[in-house]
Amino acid sequence: AGRRSRPPGRPGGRTTAARPRPAEIWWATVPYEDGPGSKDRPCLVLSVHGKRARVAKITSKFHDERAGVIPLPPGSVGGGQGRTSFLETDEVREVPVWDFRRRVGVVDPVLWDQVRYLAG
Repeated sequence: AGRRSRPPGRPGGRTTAARPRPAEIWWATVPYEDGPGSKDRPCLVLSVHGKRARVAKITSKFHDERAGVIPLPPGSVGGGQGRTSFLETDEVREVPVWDFRRRVGVVDPVLWDQVRYLAG
């Protein structure tokens, strides 16, 4: 019998141990809002249902023309530069749980209380 070279789970070796949870900030492959394709970017997990998670994207660019943009503390997305990031609450996305790459941390409880309604 052959030996297994990686643990069971998603191809590539990812297992359910790294499952995203609500109120966590992750780097994930998030679909674009206005067309095909996706981008590796930080996001806030709003809810997880089965194999899909609802997320709000986080960006480094402030869009003052958009409602629902919330500044995050510097370093919230785990970058070494400590840049300020912005949570965009006006558009949420659905992301397969296997597209989550790296957990950064948990969002501030006060901020979570402001956005948890987006979980649907």
